[in-house]
Amino acid sequence: MKDDQRQKIIIDTDPGQDDAVAILLALASPKELDVLAIVAVAGNVGLKQNALNALKIVELSGRTDIPVYAGCDRPIRRRLVTAEHVHGKTGLDGPSLPEPRIGLQPVHGVDFMIETLLASQGKQITLCALGPLTNIAMALAKAPQIAGRIKRIVLMGGASFEGGNITPAAEFNIYVDPEAADMVLSSGVPITMIPLDVTHQALATKPRLGAIGQLGNRTGSAVLEMLTFSERFDLEKYQWDGAPLHDPCVIARLLEPDIFEGRLINVRVEVASELTRGMTVADYWAVTGRKPNVEYLRHLDADRFFSLLTERLARLP
Repeated sequence: MKDDQRQKIIIDTDPGQDDAVAILLALASPKELDVLAIVAVAGNVGLKQNALNALKIVELSGRTDIPVYAGCDRPIRRRLVTAEHVHGKTGLDGPSLPEPRIGLQPVHGVDFMIETLLASQGKQITLCALGPLTNIAMALAKAPQIAGRIKRIVLMGGASFEGGNITPAAEFNIYVDPEAADMVLSSGVPITMIPLDVTHQALATKPRLGAIGQLGNRTGSAVLEMLTFSERFDLEKYQWDGAPLHDPCVIARLLEPDIFEGRLINVRVEVASELTRGMTVADYWAVTGRKPNVEYLRHLDADRFFSLLTERLARLP
């Protein structure tokens, strides 16, 4: 693939362990993906630590040419809910990664998004959302005209058939900032949603993790340590053969879209009820008559997904 045909992407993230693997997958695929920047958001842990984690991951990959920005430090209307119980105190517990030598860019991440989209020619840039949607919602609120400049938003978030993972009804990324999710899903921008219904099929079993750990590079070793730490929570909760690997599905969708299957449906976000706050109401069977606004993915080929992930991680230092 020629450089001018690469997919231009901005990764919006709250780097826990699965976010880190998604970023590494993207940075290991320079022939297909032109990563314009990584923008941190509050989510798994606070913004300051998430931004630091993003810098560490960039250095781990050897791709220190990728700029990192810090975005919003809290949801639009809610108090921040974090997930140290899954990701550890740092949000990236497991490997001992060195303090980064590179630093954050001086511009706010939301302003970077707006400026970059307004300067782009046509619909060229895909936003890859791996965390709460606060940054993207704020960019759309500050500069509504960018909606017409976004090629697509591919997001990990939501759930329907699998229920929630932070409450019985809600998936974590949507739950943290449901108002932001509602704004994004109502924006008219083309959206691909990768919910728990898909990511719960991407199980990091011992053989799959072992293959990554045996790559013989520092990235493979770090990923093994990351996922061995973060999977303990889900293994205890679900009692499955492996823990779900959520966020790398976003990048895999761009690299090999036919790994996934889904359909266009209407999805709305519950923002009023405390009982079902952040629930993604997915009209998968078209019973409401509401206009489809989301490409909702439902299935993936897990063997192909992990084959792609392992092959790409092997390319990194």
